[in-house]
Amino acid sequence: MLLAALVGCGGQPSAPDSAQSAVRRLLEHRATAVLHRDLSGFLTTEAPTGQPQADELATGREEFDNLAEVPLAAWAYRVTGFHRSGDRATVDADLRYRLTGYDRAPITAGRTLTLVRSAGRWYVTSDEPAKKSAVQLWDQGAVEVVRGAHSLVLGVGRTDAELKRYASLADRAVPAVSEAWGTDWARKVVVVVPESLAGMAGLLGAQASAYRGIAAVTTGEVGGAGKAPADRVVVNPEAYGVLGDFGRQVVLTHETTHVATRTHTTPATPLWLSEGYADWVGYRGSGRGAAQIAPELDTAMSQGDVPAALPADGDFAFGSDAGKLARAYEGGWMACRMIADHWGEVRLDEFYRAVGEHDTRPGAVAAALKSVLDTTPAAFTARWQAYLRAQLG
Repeated sequence: MLLAALVGCGGQPSAPDSAQSAVRRLLEHRATAVLHRDLSGFLTTEAPTGQPQADELATGREEFDNLAEVPLAAWAYRVTGFHRSGDRATVDADLRYRLTGYDRAPITAGRTLTLVRSAGRWYVTSDEPAKKSAVQLWDQGAVEVVRGAHSLVLGVGRTDAELKRYASLADRAVPAVSEAWGTDWARKVVVVVPESLAGMAGLLGAQASAYRGIAAVTTGEVGGAGKAPADRVVVNPEAYGVLGDFGRQVVLTHETTHVATRTHTTPATPLWLSEGYADWVGYRGSGRGAAQIAPELDTAMSQGDVPAALPADGDFAFGSDAGKLARAYEGGWMACRMIADHWGEVRLDEFYRAVGEHDTRPGAVAAALKSVLDTTPAAFTARWQAYLRAQLG
């Protein structure tokens, strides 16, 4: 753990401040206490007046208690900024933590800590999300944890029975995804269930309006090459709650597919392929017809409105026209379904991986179409349009 040197008015590093070393030791002690569930040790890092107000996010003892059930494998602060004024200081830090059995590498969360010095010692008065950083689940309340056979479900404001239902759905999703995609992934998933849409938005560092009507999203670094930490499937309990049993399973299977395919999903992968493939896995084996799964596109086709091209990335923007968004997802699903029907499921998987092998978008799809499916973008689009006419409308 390194602390940034203070910078003087002239822009050159100033002489080392002994406070930096003291604060470093304080945060190391605090991190160790959190990791080992050492309440007395944790409280020695807290200022007596450091308790949060009722309208603030949890911090201090409340946050410590909220973390009680979370299985932590690592917890550490990496300081990126230190700003002192007499007996007060502000620390900018990256909190790096891992969940036991699920994260291959640390999750990083920006934090801002305020400190005060009393009787020659430094204490933490607040530990909160940094500006423009996402809120963590334990900032929102006490975290309840349910462990499934292939899943870890973390929730706030949810009953144990509710979280067990999520775990059951996730436990069915994991083998379903492995059957379609293969076993070259972790074959387990973390599901996060906040109390509300606003809670979901906070976890994503976004506005709630952007996710209204979206049942769940998957976080994670695109193209992690096996080094990225496990993705989180973050649920919008308001939109998810209105779905039936079938819809809930499809959503969890769709999002779990994103977890499985993440290391093969790169900037070269268009959204019609990544979202279409996830829907294809989600609906695979359901026995439902194209018109049932793609009603918006079916209506458009019945009116003679045949898409001129495969959906563009912009068509998948959350918060946009709901009908346009639905047709984008349905169009991507139909493209993947067509590949599976005409070339076979093995070729569909090979095509997905081949596109992701490219570093950039230009030429990636065309090259994969040629090498895997022996076709061209123009011929593929024409075949897709003909497939829509045959299946819909």
